[in-house]
Amino acid sequence: MTDTPKEAENATPAVALTAEQKKDLLHRLARVEGQIRGVQKLIVNAEVAADCAGVAQQLAAARKALDRVFVTLLSDAIVTHTAAAATPEEANERARDLAALLDKFA
Repeated sequence: MTDTPKEAENATPAVALTAEQKKDLLHRLARVEGQIRGVQKLIVNAEVAADCAGVAQQLAAARKALDRVFVTLLSDAIVTHTAAAATPEEANERARDLAALLDKFA
């Protein structure tokens, strides 16, 4: 569905994320980055088979943290995108777009 010029003129532009949401996501990603650096060090220092369990555990923790970043991103986007909508129909359309992202990447 395309907007007519009048509808496009009245449409409220969507804000991707608030400054606070961006700060939270960047903080989470910095923690994941630290976890990955830790995993790299574990791999470099691995000498016995038992060290693989520690590497696997840390990789799983980093993956879980990255998954949380993804969920937080989409949750924040749902809130900011739908709150900025001028009409309930626009909010529904934005929510459907975000649901499609979730379906595509999750």
